[in-house]
Amino acid sequence: MYQLKEVAILIHIHVTDNSVFKKGKDMENNEDDFSDVMIPYVEFAENANERTPCILVLDCSGSMRGEPIKQLNTGLQALEKELKEDIDASSRVQLLVIKSYGKDDADISADWVDAMNFTAPVMEASGLSPIGKAMELALQKIEEQKCLYDSCGITSKRPWIFLISDGEPTDYGWELAAEKCRIAQQNKKVVIHAVGTQGANLEKLAKFSMMPPKRLSGLKFTEFFLWLSRSVSCISRAAPNMPDILDDIETWHEENK
Repeated sequence: MYQLKEVAILIHIHVTDNSVFKKGKDMENNEDDFSDVMIPYVEFAENANERTPCILVLDCSGSMRGEPIKQLNTGLQALEKELKEDIDASSRVQLLVIKSYGKDDADISADWVDAMNFTAPVMEASGLSPIGKAMELALQKIEEQKCLYDSCGITSKRPWIFLISDGEPTDYGWELAAEKCRIAQQNKKVVIHAVGTQGANLEKLAKFSMMPPKRLSGLKFTEFFLWLSRSVSCISRAAPNMPDILDDIETWHEENK
């Protein structure tokens, strides 16, 4: 039997055209052969369950300083704990976290990982809200992950993106990014939900989804993330073509005024 450190099939993902090539490589002798992303095919060997990919796009602009960012981090820690304790979600849900901040920055704070291995990133607040750039990055990462699932023979549910913001997009060209999001949702490639905290411009956030945005009541991030954990767990076990709706949101939702 081959040792995994000696031989693995690598998936070489070209972001520009989303094409995927499998190449057999000796891991010890050819570690530097590829400059792009290399992912071992054996990633899913011990867990071939159907996956439910979920991306959190978090607005961490300067207006989130103080208690808001503190409560956001507390909520992320609650999400980690809840998912890890759920026997189904821990092995079926995959998470990726994108941070929107600075002048025009959108960074991956936590890359794709099964919920059982998810560690809540510690978010810090600074700068503006380049939400358009962050959402375009989210769409890109979903396409890449779908290619990986397909190449590894892993089935998957429709991806979910949750955009959470306390303001409005500040980056140039965000309207085009919002249109791409709506088109992706129309084509059933993704489900997008926008959630605005106090002070958020729901009218602009609404342009990123085919569904109306929801308003977070106060700083109930923990209640929101606990609800999110239960929701994605249900989705991961549900039959195909489950409606893309939000239920039982009373614990964190405030009616729009």
